[in-house]
Amino acid sequence: MPSIAQWLSDLLVVPWATRPFAPVMRGRASILVLHRLADPDRGIVGLDPRVLRRALEFLRRERYPVVSLERIFRGLAGEEPPLDRAVAFTLDDGTVDQADVAAPIFAEFDCPATIFVITDFLDGKSWCWWHRVEYVFESTRRRQFSVRLGGDELVYHLDQAGVRPRLARHFMERCKRVSEAEKLQGVERLAAAAEVELPARPPARYAPMSWDALRACEARGIAFGPHSLTHPVLSRTDDAQSEREIAGSWARLSAEASRPVPIFCYPNGHSGRDFGPREASTLRRLGFRGAVTNWPHDWVSAEDFRSSPDAPFAVPRLDFGADHLDFVRSVSGVWRTKHMVRSHIEMSRAELALAAQEAQRQGPPPSARAGSGAV
Repeated sequence: MPSIAQWLSDLLVVPWATRPFAPVMRGRASILVLHRLADPDRGIVGLDPRVLRRALEFLRRERYPVVSLERIFRGLAGEEPPLDRAVAFTLDDGTVDQADVAAPIFAEFDCPATIFVITDFLDGKSWCWWHRVEYVFESTRRRQFSVRLGGDELVYHLDQAGVRPRLARHFMERCKRVSEAEKLQGVERLAAAAEVELPARPPARYAPMSWDALRACEARGIAFGPHSLTHPVLSRTDDAQSEREIAGSWARLSAEASRPVPIFCYPNGHSGRDFGPREASTLRRLGFRGAVTNWPHDWVSAEDFRSSPDAPFAVPRLDFGADHLDFVRSVSGVWRTKHMVRSHIEMSRAELALAAQEAQRQGPPPSARAGSGAV
């Protein structure tokens, strides 16, 4: 027998079911981020294109304002009226599936989208470091190996079935905690320890789109923004590299794209950890409108956008989600309602706890201390 939670989840796919949540999205917009789109012919694992198509059908049917990222920023800045429940789509990195699978679907629905590209990746100078890590763990025939990273010796056992993706993610996360130079050297040491030869050019499933493909996407209404030269964790770089990664990627994109978007996307993008005021200062000096993050996941509003000079350079995004229900919960206000209720409950608990502490500090009321003489 289905649970109440499952029944409520199933109810969300009914066209009218999410409309009562619309008021909580007044003055707020959802900037969604996607990465890979499934392409079995290339061996690419990612979001099923049918899920993306279904999401766009939902937005059209329910009459959401689906707009470009630049339109969201103009509304947040007060240059145009903000749009209630507005939705904008972004994709990160510039992989081949984004041009060949995602872009045609967006074009089919006349839906704007912005793809943030790693320009050295599109130039063929390198392939994404996390893809190289994944390739090593997938390809090695070793059952065990160790690798030094950031002063630690990491030992990996690959005997159990299905463990390789988890171990690859572990190594990736450790890479984000060390300097950029140490990270790149660590990936090379990983390949050597696993006895895997890394190809000079990425295999088909890890390939970038070409610049010609980028321009073809522009003709279909897709916009492009910079995502750095090489995708380092900017906070792990020195001042010169941080500026070079931002300014260089913008210059390279501007040379190839007909109308590049002056909005930056931070690599990894965890606010307070992966970038900071240094990067915001560089972006401001270069004339950028702002920048988007990957964490925290949140909705955007004009109030938040104008809360400080650096706020436009740390605009949050939301994960598209693993399936249609995740997507609907994000854009409709269901998740925001849940967060608001949870925050209210936590605040009430905190107030009760403070009241209890104050009562304990003051002791019992006078009448209780005096006792009662009544029989």
